[in-house]
Order: sequence, then structure tokens, then C-alpha cells
Amino acid sequence: MIKRSRGEKIFGVFNFILLSLLCIIFILPVWHVAMASISDPGKISAHSGLILLPVGKPTLGGYKLVMQNSAIVRSYLNTLIYVTGATSFSLVMTTIAAYVLSRKNLYWQGLMAGIIAFTMIFSGGLIPGYMLVKNLHMLDTRWAMMVPFVVSAYNIIIMRTSFAQIPEELFDAARIDGAGYLKILITVVIPVSKAIIAVITLFYAIHFWNSWFSASIYLTDRTLYPLQLTLREVVLLASDNAIVVDTDGQDIMIFRPLIKYATIMVSTLPMLAVYPFAQRYFVTGVMIGAVKG
Repeated sequence: MIKRSRGEKIFGVFNFILLSLLCIIFILPVWHVAMASISDPGKISAHSGLILLPVGKPTLGGYKLVMQNSAIVRSYLNTLIYVTGATSFSLVMTTIAAYVLSRKNLYWQGLMAGIIAFTMIFSGGLIPGYMLVKNLHMLDTRWAMMVPFVVSAYNIIIMRTSFAQIPEELFDAARIDGAGYLKILITVVIPVSKAIIAVITLFYAIHFWNSWFSASIYLTDRTLYPLQLTLREVVLLASDNAIVVDTDGQDIMIFRPLIKYATIMVSTLPMLAVYPFAQRYFVTGVMIGAVKG
């Protein structure tokens, strides 16, 4: 057993207290929403303050109402399409770009990397971006939610740094066996880079899952709305267009808070469920991509 000094013990106690407080701070809002989403609709409307236990008799009525809301169900399906399609496309494009930039024999490697990094500081802006999407005839289409944001310069740089750390001997062995650039990428680079690929996939998936601002600009057709834009209408605007449910003749105002909380949980749970499976890759992947420049 390693004997720790007094300073190390004090630091350990301080570290434990600090991390415990941070856990409480991060978990408490989610717990509050989760408990409110299964509370009695009549009592939750009159309740104020933090909710640690269900108010009144616990019920899943809020989730049933959410599932009855055609706007929320449709926007949920739209988000799944956007996240699946855009994440897949983004991952392919980012992997190819990072692989090319990581090769030491690439002409103007520094210049190309500099141009990509430049876009992290300066962009065309909102109006030029809107004009570009409009001129490409992508307004009010699913493409508007995927194509303009398909590649992140930050993710390219992280993945390129990770690829650059792969031993050159692996590439030499593949070339001796007659492998070309594409085969090297598929058979050598990708199999040894699962950690960083998992991290970048998670980055893209979270970005597209939480995206609502671009939808508010490029989409006017409500049938194409993603979940987050519908959630914004439910939570912030209390739009009647976003809350269309059967309350058996009861006043819809009573159910508004319950529907809001249940909708927030429905939109949050998928990411909370996916993250634990990708967590084991997360720290490893980020550290691999951040050791060298």
C-alpha cells in the first residue's frame, strides 16, 4: 500500500468534495425534470421550486400525451433521420480529410491545414450562408439540415492528429503488400483508430441532435421540423401548434407543464443512453488527438 503525504490526503478530500458537488449540480436539473414529468398534472401546475419527488400521485400520463402528439412524434423521426444521415456523411468526409492531411508526403500540407483552421476563426456569416443554401435550392428540404454542416474543422484537426501518430511502419508494410491509399485507410488506419472515430461520431451526433437554430432559419415546413425546434415551441413559446393532444375534455393549460417536462425527457434520454457506451472511448480518443500538434 502506497503511503500518501498529508498534502495528498488533503487534496484527495478536497477533490472528492468538489467532484461530488459538481455531480449534484449536473444531476439535480435532470432529476428535477424527471420527477416533474411523472407528477400529477393538476398539482404540478401549482407547484414551485425544486422537485425531488413526484408531486401528487406518480403518473406516466405526460409521456402518453407526448406520444399522442403527432408534431412531436414526427419531429422525433425527422431528428433520427438528420442525426443518422448527417453523422454518417460527416464521419466519412472527416475521416478522408484527416487521413489526407496526416500524410507527411502531402504537398502544401501546412497550407491546407492552415486554411481549414482559418475557418474556425472566420466564417462567411449568417446571411451569405442563407443565400448559399437558397441558391442550392435546399430551403425547406432535409438537405438543409445536413449538407451545410457536414464537416467540422475542429474534428478534422483532432482526427488528423490522431492519424499522424500511427506508426509509419504499418503504412510501409501495407504498401509492400500492394495496398493503395484507399485500402490503407480501410484496413490499417480505421481499425487502429476506433477510439477517436467513436469520439468524433459522438461529437457529430450530439451536434445534429441538439441543432435547432439552423432549422429555424432554413425550414418553414413544419413536417420537416427536428425535435429540438418543436421542443423549443413547447417549452419556450407554448405554441398551440406544437401541443395537439386529446385531454378528454379537460383544460389543456393544466397539462402544459407536464407535457413540457415529458418532452424534455424524451428529447434527452437518447443521448443519455448512448453516452455510457461511448464513454470508454471518450477520454482515450480525446487524449490521442490532443497529445501532438
